[in-house]
Amino acid sequence: MDRPELSLPQLYAFAVLAEELHFGRAAARLGIAQPPLSQQIRRLETTVGYPLFARGAAGVALTAAGAELLPVARRVLADLSDGLAAARAVGDGRAGRLRIGFAASLAATILPDLLRRHRERRPGVRLEIREMTTVPQLAALRAGELDVGLVREAEAADLAFATVAVEPFVVVLPAGHPLAAHRRLRLDLLAGEPFILFPRDAGPGLHDQIIGACAAAGFAPGIIQYATEWQTVCALVGAGLGVSIAPAGIGRIRLPGVAYRPVEPGDLRTRVAVAWRPDDSNPLVSEFRRTVLPAG
Repeated sequence: MDRPELSLPQLYAFAVLAEELHFGRAAARLGIAQPPLSQQIRRLETTVGYPLFARGAAGVALTAAGAELLPVARRVLADLSDGLAAARAVGDGRAGRLRIGFAASLAATILPDLLRRHRERRPGVRLEIREMTTVPQLAALRAGELDVGLVREAEAADLAFATVAVEPFVVVLPAGHPLAAHRRLRLDLLAGEPFILFPRDAGPGLHDQIIGACAAAGFAPGIIQYATEWQTVCALVGAGLGVSIAPAGIGRIRLPGVAYRPVEPGDLRTRVAVAWRPDDSNPLVSEFRRTVLPAG
């Protein structure tokens, strides 16, 4: 970048004198003595190569060169002021862009409330929301393509996590299934049922948690179909292809022919966490964490 020919103090002194058209008043407004102001203006005139002010018994007036420079000076000073304000707003987390990944199962549960709370606290921050399963979110965080992620049952040594919420599980059944007559369901009652599940490569933590719960109940689920989107899982269940186990928030997906029953006992829960790069100094990330994490 080329070094500018004009210094900002000279430009500011010029703009003030152009408004006051009086060296004494302009010097007082700038908080300096009149001789230093005169020196600033002379240096600026030397740089331009022409007088900017006509000095005479009638007072001070802008020359044609001065009149040409004045709007430029005002624009430069205004742009600088705006730029400094914008930089400070980003620096303290009041403005800028924040890229957030989220698991689709959170769209109908905690995500709207988290985003609303953040918007109320930091309305000047522009949010870019991206629906992604857990594994792609972690990869995007590492690549710097996301700033924060909202993930389920995720662990990674090179990323930081903090729990946002915990959520129980439900059994997803065809509405006409005999087990739908139960108000709550023990998992052992699902032994022998065909299962439709979320694939492990999209979210290994959640997948392994469900498989582990079935193993603790004494059986290995017979998985006949995988689906990355929970809405697809529920649609396939509603079509009578099988059953599933899902986070309770999935029960808000209201599809015909689908029944949701709480798991008995209710201590089987899934953890939702906010994830970020531990070395990320972006103040927007810190502010988002303060906004979404439970108090205390």
